[in-house]
Amino acid sequence: MARASAVPTVMTVSTPTEETEAVLEPAPISVLIVDDQDLVRSGVAMIVDSEPDLTVAGQASDGRTAIDVAHELRPDVVLMDILMPGSVDGIEATRRIVAETESKVVMLATFDSEECVFPALQAGASAYLLKASDGETLVHAVRTVHDGRALMSPEVTRTVLRHFTSRATGGTFQPQLVGCLSERERDVLSLVARGLSNAEIAEELVVSEYTAKSHVSHILSKTGVRDRVQAVSLAYESGLVRPGEGG
Repeated sequence: MARASAVPTVMTVSTPTEETEAVLEPAPISVLIVDDQDLVRSGVAMIVDSEPDLTVAGQASDGRTAIDVAHELRPDVVLMDILMPGSVDGIEATRRIVAETESKVVMLATFDSEECVFPALQAGASAYLLKASDGETLVHAVRTVHDGRALMSPEVTRTVLRHFTSRATGGTFQPQLVGCLSERERDVLSLVARGLSNAEIAEELVVSEYTAKSHVSHILSKTGVRDRVQAVSLAYESGLVRPGEGG
């Protein structure tokens, strides 16, 4: 009987295809634009779409529609006009979107008065910018809040500081909240209140940026504040930092 010839086993190694490689690329940050003026929405959309890591997920012309679209599209970031006609303004829309979705909100306003700034921040906005801000600032705000950080324009920061300078001691946050923090965490909170980033805090305290970020996370968890904006409010209202200190 003739011996059957052995059939060699051929092993193939698959290489990533262009399609596979594309899947590995991070998805662009999706942005929902909310403003009652068509021209404003179009202008903002052009700015967003000009950035390779950003994309316009959708648009809305009023607060109620913004809530519906946010639920449907689940954008990463919402650019929200604070004043819009109808029963749901930008502040109420922000409150609903932040409470019911994972979207971050950048509030856009014409004015930096306390009557606008504080309700917006209390509603859950992660950033507050004036509409006069340039495109670079707007894009930076989108990336910043998407990374889980907060941002206020210099004009708004001055409004916040004026508020704490003029008001009497005591406020929304109870001073004892700071008492639950370690000495190092209080140091970190004071630096956050003075506007330092995690990298700058790390340099100031001679620790790694990861350690600085961990301290900030622990501060938010222990005190129950939502983000760095509320942490700044806590630092001032508790008396840990006083207007005019540091910086």
